[in-house]
Amino acid sequence: MAKLKGILKIEGTLDELTFYKTQDGHLVKTKGGVSAERIANDPNFQRTRENGAEFGSSATAGKLLRNAVRNLMMNAADNRVTSRLTQIMTQIKNYDVTSPRGERTVAIGIADPAALALLKDFDFNDSAALGGVLFAPFTVTGVSGAINIPAFIPINDIAYPSGATHVSFKSAYAVVDFTNGTSAIEYSPVTNLPIDGTNTPVTLTPAGVPAGTGTKFYLMLIEFFQEVNGVQYSLKNGAYNVLNIVEVA
Repeated sequence: MAKLKGILKIEGTLDELTFYKTQDGHLVKTKGGVSAERIANDPNFQRTRENGAEFGSSATAGKLLRNAVRNLMMNAADNRVTSRLTQIMTQIKNYDVTSPRGERTVAIGIADPAALALLKDFDFNDSAALGGVLFAPFTVTGVSGAINIPAFIPINDIAYPSGATHVSFKSAYAVVDFTNGTSAIEYSPVTNLPIDGTNTPVTLTPAGVPAGTGTKFYLMLIEFFQEVNGVQYSLKNGAYNVLNIVEVA
């Protein structure tokens, strides 16, 4: 795959070369030479089929998690979150040491504590990582899913974007069953605060414990707003908002 550096920025197909635009610039690739039928049936492509099956399974696992937290992602996610999460799920799949090649799954691999650790601190918005926004220490209570920030002074304890007058916090407790493809989630009420020097402890307690069994995800959403005439408006359509998996079990 090559990158165009010239003045002309072409998009489309020309003489079996496909030109297209990505976030990394204008790229060009040649037309593929192997048919889908050959890949599906030729013994020489057995490894390709196995890799494809496992990649598809990992992508499905990533989609299951994204769907579980979609209501939160609507306010805080970058346009590469799908590929970034699929990459992590592919790594988790590798912790499945019991299934044959081509049949390894996230559902089995995620039982390994090292695999779980790959999802902790995952930021759905790579442009607004929790570690670069919130500086106050917090704790997570596994039984209830409550997140507690015992001492929080907004003007000191967050990196807020220019123009922001208010910040809000919300938490979620999700259970995702990667074996059966099911999920459930509970949310906390929103805590909205002015960005000032007031010390305000923050406690985010989900409405209940989500039904079902599976992997437990504890998430924190931070959103920034600008108040104008008593109405709060999201800054830059949520570009500065944070959504992070603060704990996983």
